[in-house]
Amino acid sequence: MKSSPTLLRTVLVLAALGTSGCTAVQPWERATLSSYPMRPDRDPLAQAMSEHIYYSREASTGGRSVGGSGCGCN
Repeated sequence: MKSSPTLLRTVLVLAALGTSGCTAVQPWERATLSSYPMRPDRDPLAQAMSEHIYYSREASTGGRSVGGSGCGCN
């Protein structure tokens, strides 16, 4: 069978990718992760635009200070 080495190679690559994504954060790395560029709220304008796009597309209620419903009947 010719597909056996290809299948084995694919399984090994997927296993390597699956196990390499999960790592523990070391205590000395936490300062880097808590720095200002890593904060999700560092750009209020981009966050407001992202929320506007999300709630406009989803036509839903709730979230961060967004009221009303998607049907326009409020």
